Amino acid sequence: MTTGIPPSTPPKRSRARTLVPLGIAAWLLVEIWLLMTVASAAGGLTVLALLVGGAVLGGYVIKRAGRRAFRNLTETLQQQQYGAAGPGAGPQPGSEGNTFTMLGGLLLMVPGLLSDVLGLLCLVPPVRKALGRYAERSLEKRMRAARPGTLGDAFQQARMHQPDGKVVQGEVIRDDRRPQQDEREHRPPLTH
Repeated sequence: MTTGIPPSTPPKRSRARTLVPLGIAAWLLVEIWLLMTVASAAGGLTVLALLVGGAVLGGYVIKRAGRRAFRNLTETLQQQQYGAAGPGAGPQPGSEGNTFTMLGGLLLMVPGLLSDVLGLLCLVPPVRKALGRYAERSLEKRMRAARPGTLGDAFQQARMHQPDGKVVQGEVIRDDRRPQQDEREHRPPLTH
């Protein structure tokens, strides 16, 4: 018996859902091969010492970066609470790249030599700055390309700063009479 309704086809798997597990499996195989190669060349105790040292160093890095992030958050909240920024306003030296510092610490804590090397690279300031610039450009590019109704549209909320320091949340209402391209060119930067 036919109902006239075409049979539904299962949704296609996204590319990321296919490639991410394969990438993780390849990563694990490379890590195991590297551990075995270094263990045969330098000895098992040397590999164990490297792994334990990486975990300890990673824990220290994450703890230090977490304290720095908490201190920056506390200072920012105090500046917003007490009005205009004081003489120490603005980003503190070394506060940029905290995300990649924490990522580096996490990679150091993960057992494996390749992850340790990548974690150490994330701790090098020029590499951290380059990764930060790349991430910022990538995010801004995706935000510009976001269609209305997506997650990117949620970030297009207006904030009006009143003279007394209060922030009034609002919603952006697009004027359909203007072309969309003109609106994208005059969008203010995301950082504020």
